[in-house]
Amino acid sequence: MTTTTPSQTGRAALPWSALLALGTAVFITSLTETLPAGVLPEMSSTFAVSSAAAGQAVTVYAAGTALTAIPLAAATAPVPRKPLLLGAMTVFLVANTLTAAAPGYVVLLVARFLAGVAAGLAWAILAGYARRIAPAGLEGRAIAIAMTGIPLALSLGVPAGTLVGQQVGWQAAFAAVSVLTLAVIAWIVRSVPAIARPGIENATKATTRQTMKVPGVAAIMIVVGTFVLGHTIIYAYIAPYLQHAGLGSSTDAVLLAFGIACLGSIWYVGRRIDQYLRVLALTGAALFTLSTAAFTVTTAHSAVWVAAVVWGLGWGGVPTLLQTAAGHAGIQRGPAVADTAQAILVTLWNAAMALGGIVGGVILQSVSATAVAAMAAILGATSLLVVALARHHAFPAARTAP
Repeated sequence: MTTTTPSQTGRAALPWSALLALGTAVFITSLTETLPAGVLPEMSSTFAVSSAAAGQAVTVYAAGTALTAIPLAAATAPVPRKPLLLGAMTVFLVANTLTAAAPGYVVLLVARFLAGVAAGLAWAILAGYARRIAPAGLEGRAIAIAMTGIPLALSLGVPAGTLVGQQVGWQAAFAAVSVLTLAVIAWIVRSVPAIARPGIENATKATTRQTMKVPGVAAIMIVVGTFVLGHTIIYAYIAPYLQHAGLGSSTDAVLLAFGIACLGSIWYVGRRIDQYLRVLALTGAALFTLSTAAFTVTTAHSAVWVAAVVWGLGWGGVPTLLQTAAGHAGIQRGPAVADTAQAILVTLWNAAMALGGIVGGVILQSVSATAVAAMAAILGATSLLVVALARHHAFPAARTAP
């Protein structure tokens, strides 16, 4: 083990074209998942189903990801990463094209489940890919660049897709994603370097149980579960909360402020993560807890606006922080273990998102919108406590490179 020095990182250069290609692949996966939310009325009308039924297009996608991420990561561990990534993006191309051309509701759900399966495979390797093509000491920054696709999809991709869906048709929005996927496949072929497969010997050892026993991995996964659950609970029901606070007509503007803060957060985290992962993780959890606690104790308009921005600052860099932490913990036992750790993270992430919608809905219906924010704050505080305690392996003050 050798400690990464500033002089080493200063001489290194990031493979920008390759990382931007990976970032666009992340953009496609995130946009594919969330685009139905923006065109739900149009999808509902096309297939003559209720909005709730049309919303299952999101549910089956998450189910496809959660059910297949871990087994696919294990089954494909010996496969070279570049062909595997190209295969996953090809499945996205097929799934989104089938979604756009779906003749009926059942075909739509099948296509969405297929897209979720592709996402499970892609998410299990994308962060690891970015880490493994980066110079030593810049792995976290490389992952941050790739993960920029998430907030861009939410803040730009979904609104653009919604506009296309309203003006031209929701099928056109998915067809446009397919065209973009074709371009990204060509970009990956040209710019993303091939990396060695983990190897049969390491791959057979990268089981879920053994990966969870690696020091630091279990703590990271607890943070994934609590943090993502807390965020989803408040994000899924932010509109009812804002109506309760008298800001219902400003929901889009509040979410825009949140999205801009997220972009600022991921930019800052990307520049500092390789030196200050622990500090940034503590700060993100603390900001999230403070913002959701503010939602709980006051509905003053100015306070809600400030809390929304603080929430974005705390949340924006979280995907990068957690994927980087999981990668650092797993890579000590080999690339196959690191990829399995990413697959576990993806599974827990999607499970927490699905559970967040259920839990938040129950709390909203049985208690109040303020109680939804309170539960998010409790989960945020739990995440903060785990990060604070996991100072040796999961979120160490200083990291070393193998």
